[in-house]
Amino acid sequence: MESNTLIRKVHMNCPLCDKTHEVEERKRIASTIIKGKEVAYEERYYFCANAEEDENEFETGAMTNQNLLNARNAYRIQMGLLTSDEIVDIRECYGLSQVDLAKLLGWGEATISRYESKAIQDEAYDIMLRLIKDNPLQALELLKKNADKFSLSKRLEIRAKIVENLDSYGKEFLSRQTFAGEYANFEEPSDSNGFTVLNIDKIEAIISYMAEKVNNLYKVKLMKMLWYGDALAFAENGCAMSGLVYRHEAMGALPIGHYSLMNLERLNVQEEMGYNYDTMLHIYPITDIDYSVLSDNEKSILDKVIVKFSDYKAKDIVEYMHEEKAYTQTSSGEIIPFSLAKEIRTF
Repeated sequence: MESNTLIRKVHMNCPLCDKTHEVEERKRIASTIIKGKEVAYEERYYFCANAEEDENEFETGAMTNQNLLNARNAYRIQMGLLTSDEIVDIRECYGLSQVDLAKLLGWGEATISRYESKAIQDEAYDIMLRLIKDNPLQALELLKKNADKFSLSKRLEIRAKIVENLDSYGKEFLSRQTFAGEYANFEEPSDSNGFTVLNIDKIEAIISYMAEKVNNLYKVKLMKMLWYGDALAFAENGCAMSGLVYRHEAMGALPIGHYSLMNLERLNVQEEMGYNYDTMLHIYPITDIDYSVLSDNEKSILDKVIVKFSDYKAKDIVEYMHEEKAYTQTSSGEIIPFSLAKEIRTF
């Protein structure tokens, strides 16, 4: 029997036994084939204990539609496409109706409606949606290009909402672009990045996760803990977490672009005065951060790093890192290959 979970019991007129009684609403992981790919998704259904064993399940029309949407979204995730919910979020971010967003992008009026409910967008359309998701300036340019599709009042209304988003999203976009530019030579999985391409969402989540559990987390200590998190993930799973590339520096492992990293708009970094009147960067948790980008295994690895180093001072973790084979077998300025992290000291 398939594994399933009881959600609730509902008193209703059951179409299987034609009686009014309590039926169970259940969920399970089902699989189907979409565009030649097998995908697993959450499926909901009703169960009638009175019906015959081989005919004791049924779905309402709404359930069927949601199950189909869940399956399509599972396919989207597997193929690296935006889900229907993410498309809705983009539209609502700009205060647009489905028709308005389609017009803004220069598409047919029913296109967004189909992508939010039934159809799966192709890669070219997905790229267009991501452009305005991450960059309100691009949305503003599209509004100028497709201005004739809107009345003057509607155009001004949309423009005001885009401008409203520019301050919060525009700075984040630009800071990400600057940091990502540091990794132009590391866009393919390799030993240098632990066979993981740069993932800024995950990096922000990792840093915030550490900051929640480590008091007095400053930049030097953070840089070493990032390396240990990636190195331990590589040692255990064969791939790093973040996609960061680390160099051998006097203070231990430092990620390429660490100055740009600390300037990411979403990071909660505060400049504070140290004991010797030096400015220090104190890292705090990010408000409303989405930790779902971290798997349970990744959180477990980070917890090991946190337990190990939470009480270390910066100089202590630097000295500890200096004894790692990954450090002793590389020279100043060299990239530290993750293959050396397989021999990381025991936690």
